[in-house]
Amino acid sequence: MRRLIVNADDFGLTRGVNRAIVESSRDGIVTSSTLMANGQAFEDAIAHANSASRLSVGCHVVLVDGSPVLGGQQASTLSDKKSKDGRFYDGLGAFALRAVSGRVDADEIEGEVTAQIRKLQSAGVSVSHLDTHKHTHILPQVLWPLLRAARACGVPAVRNPFGPVRFSVLAKYPSLWKRYSQVTVLNRLGGRFRNSVADAGMLTTDGTVGIVSTGAMDDYLFASIVESLPEGTWEFVCHPGYNDNELDSIRTRLRQSRALELQLLTSPKTRELLGRGGIQLISYRDLA
Repeated sequence: MRRLIVNADDFGLTRGVNRAIVESSRDGIVTSSTLMANGQAFEDAIAHANSASRLSVGCHVVLVDGSPVLGGQQASTLSDKKSKDGRFYDGLGAFALRAVSGRVDADEIEGEVTAQIRKLQSAGVSVSHLDTHKHTHILPQVLWPLLRAARACGVPAVRNPFGPVRFSVLAKYPSLWKRYSQVTVLNRLGGRFRNSVADAGMLTTDGTVGIVSTGAMDDYLFASIVESLPEGTWEFVCHPGYNDNELDSIRTRLRQSRALELQLLTSPKTRELLGRGGIQLISYRDLA
């Protein structure tokens, strides 16, 4: 049996992203989404989340490219010292270097993750799962405190950011070769990840597909992913949205690709493709 969770990241980023996620659930194949507690369209996302009964909503934990929910003083090792308003570091590189060199406090990570989950729960969201912006929990230094926070808050599941990647599928996309190499190296951490999640008594999938293709997803790549999906339960990561004026104010490399993904996710041909492959769509609520 092949089961697939289709999760839309960045719920709460902008109103256009929120609208696209809801449309992708109502009219398309999206079954789950993760909401940013510090997103600029948080309140709008909460309104959508509380009315979209089919959508399983988790927390999109942000530790880079944003501001801590706790405030800079309580998350001092997570905050960029050059930032006047206590923002996180921009981009994964600087944060990852600090984390692996022991300059990020695990208790601060746990506290910030807890604050973000509690903010969603206080707004009426039954948080079904966790993932992280830029997949920071691929690092063990982030994963361990994140799992502690999840257990304390009663969140049952977490994204498994590791998964199979076929270079033959990406051969036509030179812009993705560098990311393929990076993901291939990071996949060596997959075994440790699975052991840590099991030790924490939490749930996860067999892995994730679509991460390498982020920003370049099209009909060919999606069909290749579906056709090569192994047996088991997997998650497909997507980022639907509207490329509008509000998105222009956001620091993100994903712009036109969000609109293209929206078309893909809501196309009847996409659902037909999954049906022909015998792939069952489930949500993170079903996993739990």
